[in-house]
Amino acid sequence: MNSVADNLKTVQSRVKAALASTPKRPNNAQILAVSKQQPADAIRTLAALGLRDFGENYLQEALPKQQQLQDLGLVWHFIGHIQTNKTRLIASHFDWVQSVDRLKIAQRLNDQRPAELAVLNICLQVNISAEESKAGVAPAGVEQLALAIAALPRLKLRGLMAIPRAATNYAEQVQAFGRLQALFDQLNGKGLQLDTLSMGMSHDLEAALAAGATMLRIGQALFGPRTA
Repeated sequence: MNSVADNLKTVQSRVKAALASTPKRPNNAQILAVSKQQPADAIRTLAALGLRDFGENYLQEALPKQQQLQDLGLVWHFIGHIQTNKTRLIASHFDWVQSVDRLKIAQRLNDQRPAELAVLNICLQVNISAEESKAGVAPAGVEQLALAIAALPRLKLRGLMAIPRAATNYAEQVQAFGRLQALFDQLNGKGLQLDTLSMGMSHDLEAALAAGATMLRIGQALFGPRTA
């Protein structure tokens, strides 16, 4: 089994190769390490190797790890489904929230963000493949929601996030990510100045980069298979 350090080198090599094959793209993309169900020691190892951004899906799992790792000054992203009764803790303990798909949730995060903290970075989760089993705002509703959130003073709308329908065909993957990229461009055309396209995971990061991803959410390729 590869070590976490070896896994990181492999992911970085994949990113470098993918970016080199798309010369019109910027020459970098941020790796967000998805650390759900991973121990604090594994996060500490990746932090020692230079990663600073980590994504968690479950609040009750994330808070103890944040406490254990508070000496590292990490940047924490909440990327899971948001329940209304959890917004106060999410607003208080995370730097980014990438799974906002309703104005009600955004308003609660805005109102509950502590005044002593910097504004909370937000990505809208878009249900880009119209899957009933997935959360996310429908593409047709993205612009209205984005404009409303951009007006909230304690939030900073940074971009869009999506998890397209699983596909093994590279062209299909690029096409799905391209739909999110088109929405991103549409919003910037309205003057929103977004800078983050959070799309692509361990199995499809090359297609995401080809379509313009600026942030990759990588779990298994870094940490290895999750244990039950």
